[in-house]
Amino acid sequence: MLRYLFNMDKIRYVKGQKPNVPCILCAIRDNHPEVPDLTVYRDDAFIIAINLYPFNSGHLMIFPARHVEEINELSDSEALMLHHLTTKTLDILKSEFSPTGFNVGYNIGKGSGASISHLHMHIVPRYDNEVGFLDVLAGTRIIVLDPCEARERVKRSFELFKN
Repeated sequence: MLRYLFNMDKIRYVKGQKPNVPCILCAIRDNHPEVPDLTVYRDDAFIIAINLYPFNSGHLMIFPARHVEEINELSDSEALMLHHLTTKTLDILKSEFSPTGFNVGYNIGKGSGASISHLHMHIVPRYDNEVGFLDVLAGTRIIVLDPCEARERVKRSFELFKN
């Protein structure tokens, strides 16, 4: 029998009870009061924020500050900056959470499962021990770190990176 442990905030999101904003990532950029701020890094071109509904501890997103929907809308300099931020983010996540691997990628377009049209890269730390007894016996998954705590840990490392 497959059972799920629900984050009640996520179930409201899935049912469409979201903040009334045209774009959630633009709302993060604009510090909209209805949207939790889990930003760990920000410059003129990109923002990095912990995912409010993480797949694993340390799951975050890197996205352009300007509203971009397709990867080919990035300039060459933005693409290079994104690569630089991605490699730095991987180093920080390795240091903070000691994962044994990562999933890095985009969901572009509705057919991919994307729920946000603003281009964003997911970085999901992966762990050898992430499949535990609850996964095996009950078909459930538990996230062991609150996204706000993950934000504080990662944000401290990015503050050192900026200086």
